[in-house]
Amino acid sequence: MVWPRLVRSESHCRSIGAVRTGPPEVHERVNLWWGSRASSRPGGKGRLFEPLPGSKGKDEPNENRIDPPFETGEGGETEPAPYGYASDTGEGARRGGGTTDVLATVPPKAMAETSTLLPLSVLRNLSDKVYEKRKAAALELEQVVKQFVLAEDVRRLEALIRLLVDKYASSPHANYRKGGLIGLAAAVVGLSVYTDVFLPEIVPPVLKCFDDQESGVRYYACESLYNIAKIAREGFISFFNEVFDSLCMLSADTDSKVQNAALLLDRLMKDIVTESAAFSVETFIPLLKERLALQNPYVRQFLIGWVTVLDGVPDIDMLEYLPDVLDGLFNMLSDPNNEIRQQAELSILEFLEDASNAPDKVNFHQLSTILAVRSDTEDELTKLTAMKWLDKFTELAPEVLEPHFAKLLSVILPNIAHSNTEIQAVAGKLNLHIHAAHQSGTYGKLDAKGSLETLQAQLKNTAEPTRLESLQWIRSLLVYSRDLVKPEIDTLTPDLFLAVEDHSEHVVLESLEVLGKLATLESHYFRTLVAELLRLFKKEQSPNLLSNRGELILRKLCSVLGSEKFYGELARDLQNDDPAFVSMMVQVMNLILLTAPELQDLRGKLKRSIINSDKEYCNLLLQLYYAWRFSPGATISLCFLAQAYSHASSIISVLADSYVDVDLLVQVHKLVLLLESPIFAYLRLQLLEPQRYPHLLKSLYGLLMILPQSKAWETLMSRLRSVPTLEMLQMSQGTKAAKPLDEGSASGLNFEKMLDAFVDAQKLHAGRKED
Repeated sequence: MVWPRLVRSESHCRSIGAVRTGPPEVHERVNLWWGSRASSRPGGKGRLFEPLPGSKGKDEPNENRIDPPFETGEGGETEPAPYGYASDTGEGARRGGGTTDVLATVPPKAMAETSTLLPLSVLRNLSDKVYEKRKAAALELEQVVKQFVLAEDVRRLEALIRLLVDKYASSPHANYRKGGLIGLAAAVVGLSVYTDVFLPEIVPPVLKCFDDQESGVRYYACESLYNIAKIAREGFISFFNEVFDSLCMLSADTDSKVQNAALLLDRLMKDIVTESAAFSVETFIPLLKERLALQNPYVRQFLIGWVTVLDGVPDIDMLEYLPDVLDGLFNMLSDPNNEIRQQAELSILEFLEDASNAPDKVNFHQLSTILAVRSDTEDELTKLTAMKWLDKFTELAPEVLEPHFAKLLSVILPNIAHSNTEIQAVAGKLNLHIHAAHQSGTYGKLDAKGSLETLQAQLKNTAEPTRLESLQWIRSLLVYSRDLVKPEIDTLTPDLFLAVEDHSEHVVLESLEVLGKLATLESHYFRTLVAELLRLFKKEQSPNLLSNRGELILRKLCSVLGSEKFYGELARDLQNDDPAFVSMMVQVMNLILLTAPELQDLRGKLKRSIINSDKEYCNLLLQLYYAWRFSPGATISLCFLAQAYSHASSIISVLADSYVDVDLLVQVHKLVLLLESPIFAYLRLQLLEPQRYPHLLKSLYGLLMILPQSKAWETLMSRLRSVPTLEMLQMSQGTKAAKPLDEGSASGLNFEKMLDAFVDAQKLHAGRKED
């Protein structure tokens, strides 16, 4: 060992509690713990240790002094010290707690060498069961060490410390270990400014006693290390991780007095760390991260305290190490102890505020991974806190969240309907912000497959808001990330059609919106949509879907896809379908065609198709006609809409011959009522021109003749009676009248062929009814 020069600057000596006066070789110790210079004689009034704050001895200590755990009362008997220990008369003493038993085993030669270091009385008293004797021995030991230091006798210093470590601190006897601990602390006081040289030999055996089976030894170990750290200060930093790890365990000690002693040492360590430039947070963080996984409540309070202290040190930027500690803090949010939960939440929210103020120092990528996992938990406080962080990230760094969309959606969507209103509100807010980030982002890091799988799973959620929001997300993905999600669409459509059968009307409408958006991507998706929709209406598991939700579904799809395109494709697929199903489907479609505002443009085109001889509109009329022909009432109303009155009259004549049944009468009844609606206002006005629209009048009279006398019959009869009698007379007497409308010459429609198709359809339908 190379012994350092004894000459030190006076300022350095004062900084650690020593002063140099006179020649360099003469030193005095500054009285660190008591008001006047302590006497080194046994029984003197000076004390070796500082009092633990809050403790009181028999003679009032100075504010910086540690009282011993035992006080000697009158008559030499031991009394409980401030922490309430019993005197050392327990099992350790009964097993040979005195000094003679052990010292007797030391060989004479070794004893002679030992006595050259310390007087035999000191050696014996240092292991005595009575604390006052151990204390007096430690004071004498301190003086001996000071003499060795002044003499620069390195060899004997090393031998003395080795003696304290091997024969005392490592002894199997508790009293010896206690003596060794107080002796090592006394040696450090004697070493003063040169403590750093011997700390590697002194600190490890003291730390080893932290694991001692006897609580008294553990307590003295804390007391000893407190005084060593008080002297060493910054030199003690090199042992910080080992001391921290030991204190972490002692904070959960079964003995409350040991816990309190560890707490005082912990406070001193925090003071040293906050004022030391030698502290290396880089080497400490891995240990802190590992210990944050522990679940003991005392350990957790201890750890939160250190996180808070480090965050408050100006020279330490904890944001840099936040990914290492945040997960452990989130673990504590689910602790059964309310105080720990509150402390952890406060610490986490303080970090969030720091991150908001200095986002350039935050590793958002690592933190977003942690938060995405932490938000997916049953613990409400953990879930709520994680979502608050994620919501802040949508403001500070929205691009880092896109790779985690699949995970986030699995968390956010169920919580939109959470029973906790605060979680529900935060989830809704986070969902809106992520929507906005996705719609404005061009980052291209979206996990399309994972996101769609999550959304498919949430479509089966029992909560309506969750299903509804899932559909809105699918629509958003189809709009803003079309190329990414397009390869996964085929797996999505079955669940979307299941949503069409949902009991919630809002979910049905949103699912149709998504299907409509999907159908605009490619033509085959559109054809698939129409075919699947017809299959859905036909399947036995949902027999009432067409009657209960058919109008809602068809009107919505007309709005999304365009009525002309959608109705045209439906009519094409229906032409060769089951006649009974086609008849029901066409009646629903016909009612929508005649009444729904979404189909106003289509009605206008059909109304002008024959009058304007528009080939495109006439082809559309013909396409609808071949589906409508399976329903007589729908066919007649389509003819009325297109002003094909002559063909309507022909159809009525065919029906009157052989196809009048209850179903037909019901359809005619509905048609008569529709004739009174605003849609057919033009038709009623045309009754004022019977000479131009003679087949209109004939068709209406034909319907009147088919109907039995009923309310519908009375309604139609009343309307026909309002036709001018004079015009009727002109028709019957051959008076010159306006030229009748030519329905077929310019339109290119083959009404004879159309009539044959109608007759064939009715025969086929009638045959199926008989079967």
